[in-house]
Amino acid sequence: MDFQHNERTQQLIKKVKKFIDEKIRPFETQYFKEIHKRNNGHDWTKWSVSSEIENLKQQAKAEGLWNLFLPDTEHGQGLSALEYAPLAEEMGKSFLAPEIFNCNAPDTGNMEVLHKYGTAEQKAQWLTPLLNGEIRSAFCMTEPDVASSDATNMQATAIIEGDEIVINGTKWWSSGIGHPNCKVIIFMGLSDANANRHSQHSMVLVPVDTKGVTIERMLPVFGEYDEPYGHGEVSFTNVRVPIANLILGKGRGFEIAQGRLGPGRIHHCMRCIGAAEYVLKLLIERSISRVAFGKPIINLGGNRERIADFRIAIDQARLLTFFAAWKLDTLGALGAMTEISAIKVVAPNVLQQVCDEAIQIHGGAGVSHDFPFTGFFSIARCIRIADGPDAVHRGLITRMELLKYPNVGK
Repeated sequence: MDFQHNERTQQLIKKVKKFIDEKIRPFETQYFKEIHKRNNGHDWTKWSVSSEIENLKQQAKAEGLWNLFLPDTEHGQGLSALEYAPLAEEMGKSFLAPEIFNCNAPDTGNMEVLHKYGTAEQKAQWLTPLLNGEIRSAFCMTEPDVASSDATNMQATAIIEGDEIVINGTKWWSSGIGHPNCKVIIFMGLSDANANRHSQHSMVLVPVDTKGVTIERMLPVFGEYDEPYGHGEVSFTNVRVPIANLILGKGRGFEIAQGRLGPGRIHHCMRCIGAAEYVLKLLIERSISRVAFGKPIINLGGNRERIADFRIAIDQARLLTFFAAWKLDTLGALGAMTEISAIKVVAPNVLQQVCDEAIQIHGGAGVSHDFPFTGFFSIARCIRIADGPDAVHRGLITRMELLKYPNVGK
């Protein structure tokens, strides 16, 4: 295996970094100041889309920095997971970059689902406008009344009745549902309780404005509502959509989910690594420039050793993620199960640890909106739950490891 970036990837890394440094970051600081000043909070009906973000998206599209995540030469750059990984790392250094490059979750995963499994009609109605950045989407899977770390617990239903699918239930932590341009939901629901455990659920396309779909509230993360995206609780009451909105077929939900989650987890992890690099940079700059007790902070309390430990941890996480991406490219999601679970544990934990120390180094400023640490910390802590909590991924790693010892447990 060779993790050296090819010439094309190196050029894209330079272009992405230049765009972020010169166009996104100068705007980003003022953008979030305005959001915090407005303080619309949970009232997502007042959320709006920045015209400057839309302008930056058009500039990114014009420069060919668009849909970079999609391994398809017709709609994206045709990059492999390993080629896209360092681009995701650069995007992770900015809160806004993923959206501006049209590489933002959950849209990336939803676009991959439609690209891989959608019918021609589904692609024309929903994939094309998502690829063009004209609309946003949400993914409704997690439920408030069951332990959603076990996806077979899903109780919300998607029952086929004639030429319609009838949907009932409540979902929450539906990221992106508060965005003014969110127009479609991919809903995962129980369609046959008597089928095989992994063939009971289906995925269905549900337009947000369908009768019976109600956004009940936005859920705060450490007091922040993530305007204008939001993480909502959504109820579905006798929602009816055409059977043509079924993705791939009845009972294929888990099959789709596995195809969706592998690349998405690599994207999340590489963004975490990029964020950790950016936070470490700010930590070092602060520790060099600030003096306490007659010394630069870097020379106090073991801070030099902590910086060394973070350097080691970030590089280890990056190499492990590259390895997972390489295995995904060569063996597919099933062949990379252990490595994908491993990075899902490692990368957000590294980001969380670096953020925690950066907050400590910055003192009171570290927990304010003057620096990005609380935002990155929140992302890291949430990712340790989303797409499978740490304990589930550790359990899978152990299960795969024990297969090497056939006599264990006998």
